Amino acid sequence: MTTKIPVILDVDTGIDDALAILYALFSPRLQVLGITTCFGNENVTNTTRNTLAMVEMAQVSVSVYQGAADPLVGQWAPQAEAFHGENGLGNAPIEEPHTGAKNLSASEYLRAAILDRPGEITLVTLARLTNLAIALKNDPSLVQKIRRVVVMGGAAFVGGNVTPVSEANIWGDPDAAWVVFHSGVPITMVGLDVTMQVNISDRQVQNLDPKRPYTKVMRQALDFYLSAYNPGVVSGTRQAPLHDPLAVAVAEDPTLCAISDLSVDIEREGTITRGMTVVDQRGWVDLTPNVAVCRTVDAPRFLSDFCQRLGFPMTSD
Repeated sequence: MTTKIPVILDVDTGIDDALAILYALFSPRLQVLGITTCFGNENVTNTTRNTLAMVEMAQVSVSVYQGAADPLVGQWAPQAEAFHGENGLGNAPIEEPHTGAKNLSASEYLRAAILDRPGEITLVTLARLTNLAIALKNDPSLVQKIRRVVVMGGAAFVGGNVTPVSEANIWGDPDAAWVVFHSGVPITMVGLDVTMQVNISDRQVQNLDPKRPYTKVMRQALDFYLSAYNPGVVSGTRQAPLHDPLAVAVAEDPTLCAISDLSVDIEREGTITRGMTVVDQRGWVDLTPNVAVCRTVDAPRFLSDFCQRLGFPMTSD
């Protein structure tokens, strides 16, 4: 029997985070040790509630730890409601969770978990990198004890989704991203280059297995998500990207993507380039690569596994 990969998910639970949580919790190859929450798609109170609700709907026992409410510099402000709704889950009615977050903060939990299993844990960050940045700033020794960080974030060779050059998770706290990318921790960047190539469709949402305990909530949430990505398009032909689930899949199986080791820096101060992941692929410059950048993805293989695991039909036609 293959040993499961121990992971911690760091989320700002909106709609694609919810799918990623389910995908990870149902994985035969991952052991989800805990889930930490952050501001982002909603305020941290709402993202924590959404996370607890998804864990309960998955009917799996895993602890949740509430994290940062604001970026390292400045304050959180809503900017994702157009894609995730006012409650973060497409305004779908959500039952209040029966359990709450644990007393440890997200950064405290990250430190304790990493020190307990040095060299073993992969962090899958699906949110701003604030919680991890705080943990690394408080204890720089953690860098040598993290197996890998799989980051859903960045845009290497494609445009951004918040600005022409910046992806939302990096743009939302570029100072935290700078700390993590400069820390020396092994990083795999699952950015818009690949996440925009894996989509869910109307037909799949409409035909989600009705026996799943999360079906009602996710159908409504995903209908909102599909509308956000396809304004004015009639229901039935819409598609939308599965950003966060793909990052979980890469943590499970890095062979899903073609990957290049490159030097990546974070723009923190540019007026129109804040949050840009600046990738240097000039072969004649003597730079040490610090990030494994996903450049292409085997979309059919990922989508087949994703659909089978969560109860969606296999084809999007």
